Amino acid sequence: MTADTVRDLFDRIAPVYDQLNNWLSLGQHRIWKQMAVKWSGAKPGDRCLDVCCGSGDLAQLLAERVGKTGEVIGLDFSTEQLAIAQQRIQQRYIDLPITWMEGDALNLPFPDNDFDAATMGYGLRNVVDIPRCLKELHRILKPGACAAILDLHRPTSPLVRAFQQWYLETVVVPAATRYGFSDEYAYIAPSLDRFPTGTEQVDLAREVGFSDVTHYPIAGGTMGVLVVKKP
Repeated sequence: MTADTVRDLFDRIAPVYDQLNNWLSLGQHRIWKQMAVKWSGAKPGDRCLDVCCGSGDLAQLLAERVGKTGEVIGLDFSTEQLAIAQQRIQQRYIDLPITWMEGDALNLPFPDNDFDAATMGYGLRNVVDIPRCLKELHRILKPGACAAILDLHRPTSPLVRAFQQWYLETVVVPAATRYGFSDEYAYIAPSLDRFPTGTEQVDLAREVGFSDVTHYPIAGGTMGVLVVKKP
């Protein structure tokens, strides 16, 4: 997919993105997002970035963690996703320190060494240049800062992989079809086939300069969190 194709896809699915995430994760995605925020190392008073923020869940969790003395920027290239994120947070949380910004994960509009922590949820698998995305994250983090990157994965276990394929075909895509988005969600399976394994992600992160790189498989390997630290 091209960047424009991906942007158009996420603009289209924005109104039902949260509902379909619940189907896709059996309701567990909120737990995984809490894990990612914890692994990011964000603490009170920090300046944090949530890349590919979508409807704003990770940005919200970061903002709760950094508190009123901190700052969170939620960045996405989908204007529709950003509009929904802003609306959701304004309705539920008045005082959270979040700024929403349109931007590209491959060309982050921030200076070097700008953030104390970063997160990325379900975005790395969809960028057109994974090494460049990781290099940009490395650039904008302060020395010693961490990023936690959560995404779907192809599990190494044949049994779990077979279950994942069955679940995508018989639960997720039919659910998306009921909302009128069958084509949009049919892309998930091929995107998983193209996505680097956890070991490959570790190698890519080290190549762009990260240290203390760890990949944590979760949910039987159907999900994973890549945690990276800038020296």
